[in-house]
Amino acid sequence: MGILAVVFAGFILAAFTPWITRSLGRLSGWMYALVPTGIVAYLATYTAAVQDGGAVSASFDWVAVEAFTVSLSFYLDGLSLFFALLISGVGALIYIYAGAYLEGHHHLGRFFSYLSMFMASMIGMVLADNLLTFYIFFEGTSFASFMLIGFNHYSSESRRSAWQALLVTKAGGLALLVGFVLMYMVTGTYQISEIIQQGALIQQSEFYVAIVILVLAGAFTKSAQFPFYFWLPNAMKAPTPVSAYLHSATMVKAGIYVMARLHPALSGTDFWVIVVTSFGALTMLLSAWLALQYTDMKGVLAYTTVMALGLLTMLLGIGSEIALKACMLFVLVHALYKATLFMITGAVDHGIHVRDITKLSGLRHKMPITAAAAGLAALSMAGIPPFFGFIGKEVVYEAALNGGVAETAIAGISVLANIALVAGAGLLALKPFWGSPSEAAEHAHQASAGLWFGPVVLAAFCVLLGLFPGWFGDPFLGPAVGAVMGEPTSLYLVLWHGFTIELLLSAITVASGVALYFATPAMRNHAIGRGFERAFGSGLDRGYDRVIDGILGLAKWQTRLLQNGVLRYYMATILGFTVLLVGGTFLRHELGGFAIDFSDLQIYDAAIALLIVSGAISIIFLRSRLAAVVSLGISGIGIALVYLTFGAPDLAMTQFLVETLTVILFALVLIELPNLKESVSNGGRIRDALIAVGVGAVITGLMLVALQYPFDSSMANFYAVNTYTEAEGRNIVNTILVDFRAIDTLGEIVVLMIAGFGIYTLLSYQSAGSEGEGNSEGPEGKVDQPRRETLADAPASADQPAAAPASGDANGADIAESVDKPDT
Repeated sequence: MGILAVVFAGFILAAFTPWITRSLGRLSGWMYALVPTGIVAYLATYTAAVQDGGAVSASFDWVAVEAFTVSLSFYLDGLSLFFALLISGVGALIYIYAGAYLEGHHHLGRFFSYLSMFMASMIGMVLADNLLTFYIFFEGTSFASFMLIGFNHYSSESRRSAWQALLVTKAGGLALLVGFVLMYMVTGTYQISEIIQQGALIQQSEFYVAIVILVLAGAFTKSAQFPFYFWLPNAMKAPTPVSAYLHSATMVKAGIYVMARLHPALSGTDFWVIVVTSFGALTMLLSAWLALQYTDMKGVLAYTTVMALGLLTMLLGIGSEIALKACMLFVLVHALYKATLFMITGAVDHGIHVRDITKLSGLRHKMPITAAAAGLAALSMAGIPPFFGFIGKEVVYEAALNGGVAETAIAGISVLANIALVAGAGLLALKPFWGSPSEAAEHAHQASAGLWFGPVVLAAFCVLLGLFPGWFGDPFLGPAVGAVMGEPTSLYLVLWHGFTIELLLSAITVASGVALYFATPAMRNHAIGRGFERAFGSGLDRGYDRVIDGILGLAKWQTRLLQNGVLRYYMATILGFTVLLVGGTFLRHELGGFAIDFSDLQIYDAAIALLIVSGAISIIFLRSRLAAVVSLGISGIGIALVYLTFGAPDLAMTQFLVETLTVILFALVLIELPNLKESVSNGGRIRDALIAVGVGAVITGLMLVALQYPFDSSMANFYAVNTYTEAEGRNIVNTILVDFRAIDTLGEIVVLMIAGFGIYTLLSYQSAGSEGEGNSEGPEGKVDQPRRETLADAPASADQPAAAPASGDANGADIAESVDKPDT
C-alpha cells in the first residue's frame, strides 16, 4: 500500500493546491516540498531490498473484463528506485524554487497543481510494471508538460511550444503503444518484469524489428533525439522552474528510461546497436555545437540537454557493461549540474530580466551565492577534477574506447561533443558572472533564499559526490546498472584512475574547450555557423511547421471533398465505400457460386418483381420530383405485396401504411421547395450508375449468401408463442414494436420528434428571413440579417474551422449554386 501512496501522493496534492496555496502564500513552495521529500525518505528504505538484483513488487486489481486484465502493478528494482529518487529529490527543490520564482503570481496554485500531476506521472511511469499502466503514466507526463509549457497561455509563443511538444511526443507515444501491443502478442503478458526475462523470444520473433522501431519512436520523440529534438529548445518558453525540472530529472529522461527498462529484452542485436548508437551519437554531436550558436542562456542549456540525451542514448546502444555504468552515472551527473544551471539562469532572469550572454558580465559582485553555485555546477559540467562530472566523463570515455563497433569514431564524436560542452559551461558560468559589471548587472541583487537554496544544494552534491563517489555508487547506481543489464553488478567509483588514455582525452577536451570558448563569438557570427544553425536548428523547426501545414492542408482538402454541402456526393461517398469494402470481402473470401432456383416461381411472383423493378428504374428517367416519389412508392407497394404472398398480412398492412404516409410527407415537403435546375455531367451520371449497380449487386449477394445458411426459427417461434399470451395482441409486428421492443420504439419516436422540431425551426427561420429581406437597416435600431457563408467563403484557419455550407436564402440562390455545380 505504501508504493500506491507514493504514486498517487502527487495526484492527491494536485487536487488541493489551488486552495491550499491561497492560505500558505509565500511558504507554499517550502510546504509542498515536504511531499517529495517524504517520498525520498520512504523509497530510501528499499535500498537494501534492491541490492544484488532484488526487487519489490505490488499489484492491485484495476480492470478485469473476461480474459483482458489491467492491473496497477508496480515494480521497484534498482533502476526504478534510482529514477524515482532522482525525480522526487530534484522535485522537492523545484517546489521550493518555484514558490519563490512565481511568488505573487495569480495562478501559482494552478502551477503547483500541474507540477504535482507531472511529478506523480513520472513516478508512476518509472514504477509501473504493466505496459498499459506504464503507457497511461507516460502519456500523463505529456499532458502535464503541455499544461506546464503553456502555463503563460496569454503568449502565442508559449501556446505554440506547448502544442509542438504535445504533438511530437504524442505521435511517438502512439507508436510506443503499438510496440507494446506487439510485445504482448509475442510474450503473452503485459507485465514488464516478465517481458524483460523473455528477450530471446522477442528477438527471434518476426515482429522484433517492428517492436524496436516503434519503441524507439516513442523514446526518441520523448528524449528529443535527431530529428525530433527541435521541440525541446522551443519548450524554453515555459517558466524556468518547469525547464529546470523537465530538462534535468523528468520528462526528457522518460525516453531514456524506456530504452533502459526494455534494454534486457531488446538490446544485443546488430540492429539495436547500429540504430541506437548512431542516432545517439549524431544527436550528441549536432546539439553540442548548436548550443554555441545561441546567446540566450536557456537556449544554451536546452541544446546541452539534447547533447546529454544523445550521449545517454549512444551508451545504451553500445550496451556493454561499462557503457551502461557510464549511462546511469551520467544520468545523475547531468541532473545535478543541469538543474542547478537552469535555476541559476532563472534567478538571473528573475532579478534583471536579461538572459542574453552578450549583455551580462560581473554579476558575481551583486549575486555572490548565485555565482558560486553556478561556478561549481559549470566545473562539473566541464568535467574538471575533483567534481562529479569529471568522474562521469572519464567513465564515458572508457565506454567509448571499449565500444566495440567503430569505437574510434564513437570516441572521436564523444571528444568533439564534450569540447563544445566545456565551452558551453564557460558561456553559462564564466561570461555572466565574471569580468567588469555590465549595464544590466548594475540592477542585479542577490536572489531570495528560495531561489538560491536549490542550486546551492545541488552544486554541493556536484562537489561531494566527486570527492566521495562511493556514497552513491554501489548503494544506488550499482543496482540500477544491474537492472539494465539484466544481471547483478557493482559500480565502484573513484576520483583518480591514474594516468590513462581517458585522462589524456579529458585533458585534450578541457584545453580545446577553453580555446573554443574564446572563439565562440567569431564562430557564432561566421557564415558557416549561421548556416549550421539554419540547417540543424531552426531548419528542423520550420520543417515541423511545413508538416503541420501539410496535415492541415490535407484536412481542408478532404473536408472540401467530403463535406461539400451536396447530398448527392455524400450518398455517393457512403455507398461507394460500402460497395468497395463489402464487395472486396466477397472477393477475398470467394463467397460467390450460389445457385438460384426459379422452378417454384409463379406468374404473380414475376409480376410483383416486375412492378418493383419498374418503379425503381422509372425514377431514373422522370424529371418531376413528385412523380419520382410516387414511382418510389410503387416499389414499396410491390414489397408489401411480397409480404402478402408469403403469408404476412400484418406486415404487409404496415408496409402499405408506411409507403402511403411517406409519399404524402414527401409530396408536402416538395411543394414548399423552390423549382431548382439540377445539372449533372455525363461523368457524374456514369459514376452514379456504377455505384447504383454495385449497391444492388452487393445487397443481392448478401441476401443469397444469407440463404445458404439454415434458418434459425427460434426467435420467430418465441414471438409466435408469446405474442398473445404475454403481449395480449394478435399482430406480431405490432407487439414487437410496442411491447417487446417498447424502449427501442420510444427512442425512435423521440428522435423523429426532435428531427421534426428541428425541421420546423429551420422552416420558421427561413420564413422570417423572407419576410425581413431587404428591410434590415443596420445601426438604426433594426438587426441586420446575418450573412450566410458558403464553404468557399468560410475562413480557413487552424484555430477556426470552416463554416458549414448554408442552406441558402428563401429564393434558393445559394442552393442553386451548390446543386448546379458540375461534377468533376
